[in-house]
Amino acid sequence: MKKLTFSRLLRLGAAALLALGLAACSTTDIGNAPTLPANARWGLLPFANHTETPQAGLRAEAIAETILRTNGMTELQHYPASLNNETLFEPMDRKQLDAALQWARSENIAYALSGSVDEWRYKVGIDGEPAVGMTLQLIEVATGKVVWAAAGAKSGWSREALSAVAQKLARTLLAPLRSTISDSTPAVPATGAPATFNGGA
Repeated sequence: MKKLTFSRLLRLGAAALLALGLAACSTTDIGNAPTLPANARWGLLPFANHTETPQAGLRAEAIAETILRTNGMTELQHYPASLNNETLFEPMDRKQLDAALQWARSENIAYALSGSVDEWRYKVGIDGEPAVGMTLQLIEVATGKVVWAAAGAKSGWSREALSAVAQKLARTLLAPLRSTISDSTPAVPATGAPATFNGGA
């Protein structure tokens, strides 16, 4: 009887683990960290919203910006708000992204992070799991060339916040850039004074 109970417990445990894995799965394709000049100036460009969720692009770029700053890029330059007029009813268009790239050139920014949001919703159903999909691109501003890219999709637990899933996905996608950011940040002086990020070229 004990063996039967233990066997049933094992089967139930395996089924529960499988269900958890299916409920919170992710898929990512992430490029290797690029080799960039030390102290290159970085900027943030608008994120395109390809979903039916209003302002999903603005939410995703805010999360990406925060992650970059907490990883050490304290002087990341954000594009002017006037270059992104996404509203609850009108998504950002391609012309605005081109204008933001022109702004980055005028500010002598060497590399700019842009991206797009392809999914940002709670799935339809009893559980209503949160699901997020996004792409990221690091652009060499002078040439418009993409020097690094990543794409991913992630779903969470039924009681998990959509923003939490988005934050986890963005952190995973941006992970390769940590070493690049670290290489661009001056070391702490011998006096023990805190170092500051030099955004100059």
